[in-house]
Amino acid sequence: MHNQIAGVDQQLSIETPGSALRWFAVTVHHQHEKALARHLADLGLETFLPLYRTRRIWSDRVKELELPLFPRYVFVRFAFRNRTEVLRTPGVRTIVGRGKETAYVTEPEIAALKAMVSSGLPVEPWPYLRIGDWVRITYGPLRGLEGVLVRQKDSWRVVVSVHLLQRSVAAEVDRFVITPAKRIPGKA
Repeated sequence: MHNQIAGVDQQLSIETPGSALRWFAVTVHHQHEKALARHLADLGLETFLPLYRTRRIWSDRVKELELPLFPRYVFVRFAFRNRTEVLRTPGVRTIVGRGKETAYVTEPEIAALKAMVSSGLPVEPWPYLRIGDWVRITYGPLRGLEGVLVRQKDSWRVVVSVHLLQRSVAAEVDRFVITPAKRIPGKA
């Protein structure tokens, strides 16, 4: 019924009309994920609500919370031909897609996400990064450095180029110290 998931870097698949049960991501209002997942489950639909545990510190207390890994999204399994009934459900805003095409989340993605959450290891939201993205190093001796993200074998590297010389330098970095950065004109 309600499970937790973490981000997986794979492309969405485009759905064609049919009766096969598939996982779809539906958008919901902020902080209504749990209520909507319960409501959809009460209607007989299989739901998958991504949660993670985190601590929040206020001036007078520390509290442990369960928050959505993907705020404003709930995964729901249904046949594409039944999308209208899902869209009519109070609290469902849209079914995620590309343009006018509805897209689904693949079974291997859902299985991988379920495995991550059920592993007992800490999971948390993470910026979506792809090879070739412009990134910034956030910690360590290279803090503030920006470059292109590449992967070589099992390691992540940030590449900085000197265009005049047509040469580049790569530094190996831990995945947890890089975040997406906005490319500044003149840098490449």
